[in-house]
Amino acid sequence: MRVHEFQTALWLPLPPERLFPFFADAANLDAITPPWLHFQILTPPPIVMGEGTLIDYRLRVHGVPLRWRTRINVWQPPRRFVDEQIRGPYRLWVHEHSFEPRDGGTLACDHVRYAVPLDWLLHPLFVRRDIERIFQFRAEALRRRFANPEARS
Repeated sequence: MRVHEFQTALWLPLPPERLFPFFADAANLDAITPPWLHFQILTPPPIVMGEGTLIDYRLRVHGVPLRWRTRINVWQPPRRFVDEQIRGPYRLWVHEHSFEPRDGGTLACDHVRYAVPLDWLLHPLFVRRDIERIFQFRAEALRRRFANPEARS
């Protein structure tokens, strides 16, 4: 199994203590997920986040309907959390979110380790490009949402 890595970082103008609650609310995933994924959380609200929390989703990738279940393996507010796919399209998906104080705001970092079936075909044709597009959408949505920190107090 070939494991790939994807990393990205985004500076946002709020300290981790004020930014982390947005990420701690699973309902906010919809706001930072591209509409072309037709993303829907299936787990009934409220979802209490913490180590061991399971969240079920439904989405569409290139028109193919998929179900996805993740488990929160690490929960260290306001600095870090890790979710792992338990069921879904990947052979491996471990996503670490970290929040570092930086220059009066937060450097929000994502580090994803992932593996896909039929890697030699699917990764270069679809998967890498899709992951880049998803995280680009997410960064733009977060920039818009937190551009004016006084409005988000």
